[in-house]
Amino acid sequence: MTAVNKNPMSRALVRRETVAGYAFMLPSLIFFLGFVIYPMVQCVYTSFFDATMNREDIFIGLANYKELFQDKVFLGALKNTVLIVVVSVPVVCAFSLWVSSVIYNLRGPVCSAFRCIFYLPVVTGSVAVTVVWKWMFNNYYGIFNYLGTSTGLLEKNINWLGDEKYAIWCIILILLTTSVGQPIVLYVSALNNVDQSLVEAAEVDGAARFQCFWKVKWPQIMPTTLYILVITTINSFQCFALIQLLTSGGPNHSTDTIMYYIYYNAFKLYRYGYGNAMGVVLAIIIAVLSALQFKMAEKK
Repeated sequence: MTAVNKNPMSRALVRRETVAGYAFMLPSLIFFLGFVIYPMVQCVYTSFFDATMNREDIFIGLANYKELFQDKVFLGALKNTVLIVVVSVPVVCAFSLWVSSVIYNLRGPVCSAFRCIFYLPVVTGSVAVTVVWKWMFNNYYGIFNYLGTSTGLLEKNINWLGDEKYAIWCIILILLTTSVGQPIVLYVSALNNVDQSLVEAAEVDGAARFQCFWKVKWPQIMPTTLYILVITTINSFQCFALIQLLTSGGPNHSTDTIMYYIYYNAFKLYRYGYGNAMGVVLAIIIAVLSALQFKMAEKK
């Protein structure tokens, strides 16, 4: 009888707690629905229209998507975006892990100083960082040309950001320096949380330093690695500010990325439907790659 009497009370308590929880979530939920879900649905919907300013939208079905994969500039932007991802993601992860494994054993203030140094570009404004790099790459008085010509490595000054051979690699270099800060901080925290008793047991059994890392530490920091891989991949696909501030996609569209080409079509040419079609394709690519990364991590 007692259990039967308590049952309605427990259900009522759960109901009240659920209502209170959703009430606290309501402001964030409204913001999420209004500024995330609704724009996503509207983006997909508009991608099937010839949408521009000063006239009503015209339904054209899949015409935007057909044009997309016949657009040489878009295909070039896709190629540049893939190049940025393929180069930056492995380099950022490997470099961050190497730096973290070196500094996490240092004393508290020294380790904190290194983390601060590497994290500084992340919290510094993108405009300020870009202005500094633009000065360094200047083809007349930039520090790279000065060091190259003064040491004999360069015969003459190079227009780094104005030459198709070098511009995209300059963008990748800048992206690498601004992307390693957060992974280093995360890896240092993950390495500090590794179970040291397992490491000591492996060392007692005669495991070398690399074996201790690969067999003991690496599996324990795999969740952090997965997070870093996914976030770095998404950030690399969404590279926009550097392109906008440094090259505006030039020279000859050699530094166009999908994100910049979306901006160019939607906000300069006012082709909103075409830009939204590119946004849908980019979202699908990111979703597929993220899912593959999760699957690979689960297998490991």
